[in-house]
Order: sequence, then C-alpha cells, then structure tokens
Amino acid sequence: MELVDYNGHQLRRWRKGVSDYLVCPEKGARLMSWSLGMADGSFRDVIHWPENADFNKIESVRGGNPILFPFSGRTFSGSEIGKWKAADGIVRPMPMHGFVRNGSCSIENVDDLGFTSVLKPDEAAQEAYPYDYKFSVAYKFYELKMVVDFILENNDNQAIPWSPGHHFYFNLPWHSDLQRSDYRVNIPAKKAYYHAPDGSLSEVKDWNNEETFDCEGLNDRLHSRMTGDCVKFGPKGGEEDISIKIITPGVKGSTCSIVTWSETENEPYYCVEPWFGLPNGVSRKGGVSYVSPGKSSRFTVEVSLM
Repeated sequence: MELVDYNGHQLRRWRKGVSDYLVCPEKGARLMSWSLGMADGSFRDVIHWPENADFNKIESVRGGNPILFPFSGRTFSGSEIGKWKAADGIVRPMPMHGFVRNGSCSIENVDDLGFTSVLKPDEAAQEAYPYDYKFSVAYKFYELKMVVDFILENNDNQAIPWSPGHHFYFNLPWHSDLQRSDYRVNIPAKKAYYHAPDGSLSEVKDWNNEETFDCEGLNDRLHSRMTGDCVKFGPKGGEEDISIKIITPGVKGSTCSIVTWSETENEPYYCVEPWFGLPNGVSRKGGVSYVSPGKSSRFTVEVSLM
C-alpha cells in the first residue's frame, strides 16, 4: 500500500500484480478505480473513474463504487419519496441510496491486503437512521479479484432494518473497436422489475437472462429471485468475463437482486450492482432484513476477472 496525491487529496493505492486499486477510505469508503497493466504497456480500466472528477463533491461523481446504506435505491412513505416509516411509526427522511456515499469514515485497519472503514454518522444520518450501530466496509485486494464485506453490528435494544448495496461503475466497452452491442450480461434470476415513480414494483414480462448491453430494456432494471449466486458479463465471445458473486454465509441469493443501469446510452460505463434486496423494501413485508439486538449481519461480494 502507498499514499498518493490526487488533486491535493491524499489517497491510498494498492498494487497487486497487474492490478492497481485507488481508494479514499475516509470519504464513504470509496473505491475510485481498478485498472490493469497490460502486456503491451497499456492500461485497462475495470472500474471507471472520470478524469478531473470533483473530489469535493465525490457523492456526485459517476465512477468507482459508491456504498449504498442503509437502503439501496429510493424509499417512500406512502406516496412521499425520500421518506421512510420505521417500526415506531415515525416518518423520517432518507436520501436516495442512503448517506454513506457522501459520509465520513474512520480507518479502523489498513494493511497490505486492504482496509476497513467505519462510518461516522453525522447529524443528518442520525436523524434518518436513529439507531445505535456500527457499520463497517472492508475491502481485500488481490491480483485478479477483490472482496468487499459490509458488516452491520446492532448495539441497540431494538431490531435494525437494512438493505445495503453496491453501485459499481464498470468501464464498458473496454475494447476500442467494440460497442455495447458486442458485450453481453448473464443474470440468473426468475423475476425482473422496474421501480415505478410511485415506489411500487412493476414486473417485466418480456426479458431474457442473457442480453447485450445495448438492450433498451436492460437499463434501470431490477433482477430478483436469483437462481444462482454469480453474474457474468463480457464480450460475446466469452473471453475476459467479469463475475460478481454473492458469497455471504447465511444470506440466500434468492433474496438479493442485481440492478443494471447507465445514465445514458453513450456513457463509458455500465453499472452492474449487487443489492441485498429490492428497493423500498421497508414498505413491503419481508422486503428488508432485520438485525437483532446484540447481533451482526454481513453482505459480502466478490468481483473477479478469473
């Protein structure tokens, strides 16, 4: 691990064989980029990070891996967006994707393998999620894969709901002579939905487990009822696949979801996002997981090029 300067900010870099990971553990535990050194001396970005990104507004940067906590996506209380109702009946604010991506973290551990950051909830976070808890994000870096672990420890005297997620911005296409139509993604799921403007889930009837990234219906689609724990995507030929695997012990893959999203059809990235569950789950029976007092829960994801 080494310290590097990025536009006046101190970041941390891990070099593992051909892989280079750049991270800011203190700002939302944000992985910024993952690149590969190629045999011809060039570089391939696996995780996209835009040039000249405004680091002072890191929560708005379209790149890296923003952490989604305590809930992924949009929340509603009735028809009111950006709100949620807890078990005590009180309606509270909740920003889209939660508050970690623009939150501050302290470094609990850092070594040659990776780091662990712990969220430091500010006043707004405490208002939105008024529990006594510890939320940790742990990254482990390897030459051709990384493992990310979310841990929620309940120090309260009541159950705490959560449904976290990742927002990986994968560089795509990663060959200069290919287009989105030359890449396909395989998602082993039984159901697919769109998140309607009123917070409801609209089921998609006509879709395929394997589709190319230029498919209009793929964008902003939620895939659920997983039949496997591994999503793969890459060129149509089958080489250079990227795989995302949910490896959390005790967490059934069928309860998790995969979201596919890009802001426009011309972006240099496509997000393939493993979420703990579907959005707005606290408003649906069984839509979120509850961590009992004195207990902890994990959500672990592996991203691999092997």
